[in-house]
Amino acid sequence: MEKTASDGGWARRSRRLVALALSATLLVGSELGRADERPAGADILQQLRSFATMGSVLYIAAHPDDENTRVITYLARGRGYRTAYLSLTRGDGGQNLLGPQFGEQLGVARTQELLAARRLDGGRQYFTRAKDFGFSKDYQETLRIWDRQEVLADIVRIIRSFRPDVMVTRFSPQPGGTHGHHTASTVLAVEAFKLAGDPRAFPEQLGELTPWQPFRIVYNAGLPGTGAAVSLGEGTGAVKMDVGGIDPVLGEAFASIAARSRAMHKTQGFDIGNSAVAAGSTIESFLPLAGESAKQDILDGVDTTWKRVPGGAEIGRLTEEAIAQFKPEDPVASAPALLAIRSRLSMLPLDPVVSDKRQQLDRIIQALIGLEVETLVDQPEVVPGETLKLRHTAVIRSSSPVRWTAVRYPSIQRQLTKVLDLRPDQLFVRDDAQILPAATPPSQPYWLRKEGTAGLAHVDDPSLIGRPENPAVFPIEYVFEIGGQTLVISGEPTQAANRVNAATRRRLDVIPPVSLRFVPSVQLFAPGAERPVTVELTAARASLTGTVQLEAPTGWRISTASERFHLDQAGQRATFTFRVIPPAQPATAILEASVEVNGARFNTQRIEFRYDHIPVQLLQPVARLKAVSLDLAIRGHNIGYLAGAGDEMAGSLESMGYTVTQLTGADLIPAKLHALDAIVIGIRAFNTRKDLADHVPALFEYVEDGGNVIAQYNVSTGLSANWLAPFQLHISRDRVTDEQAPVTFLAPDDPVLTSPNRITAADFDGWVQERGLYFPDKWDERFSPILAFSDPGEVPLRGGLLVAPHGKGYFVYTSLSWFRQLPEGVPGAYRLFANLISLGK
Repeated sequence: MEKTASDGGWARRSRRLVALALSATLLVGSELGRADERPAGADILQQLRSFATMGSVLYIAAHPDDENTRVITYLARGRGYRTAYLSLTRGDGGQNLLGPQFGEQLGVARTQELLAARRLDGGRQYFTRAKDFGFSKDYQETLRIWDRQEVLADIVRIIRSFRPDVMVTRFSPQPGGTHGHHTASTVLAVEAFKLAGDPRAFPEQLGELTPWQPFRIVYNAGLPGTGAAVSLGEGTGAVKMDVGGIDPVLGEAFASIAARSRAMHKTQGFDIGNSAVAAGSTIESFLPLAGESAKQDILDGVDTTWKRVPGGAEIGRLTEEAIAQFKPEDPVASAPALLAIRSRLSMLPLDPVVSDKRQQLDRIIQALIGLEVETLVDQPEVVPGETLKLRHTAVIRSSSPVRWTAVRYPSIQRQLTKVLDLRPDQLFVRDDAQILPAATPPSQPYWLRKEGTAGLAHVDDPSLIGRPENPAVFPIEYVFEIGGQTLVISGEPTQAANRVNAATRRRLDVIPPVSLRFVPSVQLFAPGAERPVTVELTAARASLTGTVQLEAPTGWRISTASERFHLDQAGQRATFTFRVIPPAQPATAILEASVEVNGARFNTQRIEFRYDHIPVQLLQPVARLKAVSLDLAIRGHNIGYLAGAGDEMAGSLESMGYTVTQLTGADLIPAKLHALDAIVIGIRAFNTRKDLADHVPALFEYVEDGGNVIAQYNVSTGLSANWLAPFQLHISRDRVTDEQAPVTFLAPDDPVLTSPNRITAADFDGWVQERGLYFPDKWDERFSPILAFSDPGEVPLRGGLLVAPHGKGYFVYTSLSWFRQLPEGVPGAYRLFANLISLGK
């Protein structure tokens, strides 16, 4: 069904949507957050100048927030180069100051933060399959865990796809005082630079891709923590560039845009606000690593004009003419000239850069004529086999004659073909309904669909490698005729209720009719003792009937393997309990749950999280329970929990058999604490909570009366010298990154190691990511160190577990990474933590 509507409301949005038309595809960013403040003509002119410029730069580092946004902003927005950031990892091993998402979930959040950053600074975003497996002190260890050849292949693939003229690394290839991932990122970048142009290297990539040799690779030197100390003086080959200046469209300093871009890393505490930064000179230094030398500019010797492309000289000449004749107050007057350029461009042989430029020119023409398109859906989620109700809209803001000839659905090879002649400022609507194929799998980030190794994600489809997120679930192509040429605009459905803010715009997700969840996700068993396992079902649609079943590995017995269910309403929950008997000896296992509905099987859980600065994120991993059979004794039952920067410790304590009460600062009074056997303080609580410092005396009063307080790690930033008075405790940056580091018992007869669970070296087997971080290096004499660990070749650290008697109770400070170990179901971690709670009991 097609129809038109009067368009007063739409006119108020025209400048914003013209700017939106200039935003690129998934890999490309632009300034969207403030698009309504941008003069469309000036923005189009800036994009046209960028189209005329053929230089490309690839910036490479290890993690989200490693990139130098000043350099990216200057190159992308100031000089119009194709500029991209390749983050080898997604930052999944980092920490989170905003919420409880860690590991894979944090990696998804930090991916979106990078995309938000690129929307501001104008860069593009790429990734390899490498995982951030935690802090590494040795780049050789990093290369081994990542799988050097696989990550190297990914970098070569991205070089061959993006085709940079110049590569820039953030870190030195020489180790020295920095993360092993940092050094490894540059070691691999230099190696990839030398291999990308060699057809003998990774020949499986060739076909769609061709070899590409960048001109040079340089190291963006000069900041502390980026590697071994270097000289930037005469004879070093250093190139110094001023990356300061004013963005011609926003009238804002590049440094200010860069600061806003960097502030998108909010999970890492980089939210520095939106205050303007002065537009002064900003000097960046670059040292040669390989390739042709440069003297004044990192693009020295690179032809950044269209003359570099066979047959491109005329494109360049016509583009310069179009720029000279462009009228910002009347952009559409340039439409004939740009269509003529487009016609010429279609005659050139295709390569990745020319194809990229064709897409850029199409976006410019779309903005020039004021053509706005979108497809709205009522809900952002669809079940396989369901009908998608689609509302396609188009409106043109100029008098340019444009015909809307088709809407295509490439994934199902269907289209709407009725021709509509667009008229200025009239909204044209096409309502349609299409069935999502029943075999469509539930949405899940492509790098998380299958289990990888500790250092490398598993990706079945090589064409996805490098992409920041999944392709569209249901891609749409809008086909128009303008000036005798066919213009195809790519899009995807957007939820009608949330289509304005690019920072939080939600994409269409595929969901199962029923999601599953284990309650809790880690279950503790006594060896050989039967326990109930609960599976919760949640209906996404009404009137669902099927079976739910539980599967366990050999040695684990289930009383009834499957149950029938019926769910009447969408959103309805139902729980099913299975009786599970573990082996007679300690063991761990993975149990999986699934449902069968109308002959189709689904086995995913639903994990949704929201932050204000990124879109809603939906993860749907396989519903799994980690079952841990262990000998565990506990004393005391009531625990108070003071949450810190975000973790799942409270749930882990409940799985141990404790009753957990979440506390606020206002709860830290004797009347509310006397019934608690222990108080556990979350990670970085003293750094992030404003209600804690003033109540430290109340915590010590509680300890004096016989309570136990267990404080997890903090960082020294922002802590006063007497932050833990009456105790003295100095926190260092020291950590033990080897999760298998041998343990030394400094006080083998201390109750911490003997009661109620006898702790042995075997209790430190199976730990994940690290032993601990931010160990104290100086402490009050009343503290007793209990354990010592060290990374290979280093002095043992003794501050990971400190215990001090105080009055009738105990105060414990621990830098061990309980927030990782307990949610991962590490058996020995449960036993040792139970002993901390049991002190004095």
